[in-house]
Amino acid sequence: MKKNDMLVHKNKLKSINELFNLESSFHIIAGPCAVESIEQMEQTAQLLAKNNLKFIRGGAYKPRTSPYDFQGLGLEGLKILDHVRKKYGLIVVSEILDPRDLETAIDYVDIIQIGSRNMHSYSLLKEVGQTKYPVLLKRGMMATIEEFLNAAEYIVSNGNTNVILCERGIRTFENSTRNTLDISCIAIIKKETSLPIIADLSHSLGRTDIVFPILKAVEAVGADGAMLELHPEPEKALSDQSQQLNHNEFTAIIKRFNVK
Repeated sequence: MKKNDMLVHKNKLKSINELFNLESSFHIIAGPCAVESIEQMEQTAQLLAKNNLKFIRGGAYKPRTSPYDFQGLGLEGLKILDHVRKKYGLIVVSEILDPRDLETAIDYVDIIQIGSRNMHSYSLLKEVGQTKYPVLLKRGMMATIEEFLNAAEYIVSNGNTNVILCERGIRTFENSTRNTLDISCIAIIKKETSLPIIADLSHSLGRTDIVFPILKAVEAVGADGAMLELHPEPEKALSDQSQQLNHNEFTAIIKRFNVK
């Protein structure tokens, strides 16, 4: 199939539009890097509901560089996410690492996240492609835009057009941020495809002090939303402490940004 004939270049997104309203809002998907406890997620859900935000994220399965780092609560984490989504009327986004976990996860998750490390996991992409569940696909840390779109094509060509793309920063020689956010990727994907795209500011920046101006920047180039990590006490988080906003910082950004 030639590039111009790729399904991701065609508008087949009616069902995703119902969940992820592309016409009226810039969406914020927020929550901790990892689900650690029901108390933590209750506090997070209350904060989101108070600010009229409907998407909550949290990792139940955590792919970590070191096998000795916190790997997530697994099924128990999914159950906690399910509890807060029902109690507060939220939409849950959470990552699935293994095709074998998919059948279980869809009972607890509204949007299945495919993380950057698994962008090239074609068996997983094909598996989620055979479902009708919305998928949030993150760009691999060393993937070109063409490779990113081909990964999405694996999902769409298997029948699932409910795909949201996520620019999460690519690996470069720059070390002022955790990764280098490729803002041009957002503009190109909006120009060439009908897929919605958001930006993960936490994994791309790896720091909290410049979140607000970059949030404005990704909105300006046409992003449909952004993903932000927050934690009641970031310094005590079990993973990625430096990139998670505390609740006061998050509230200040949301109020200043004036999310619709």
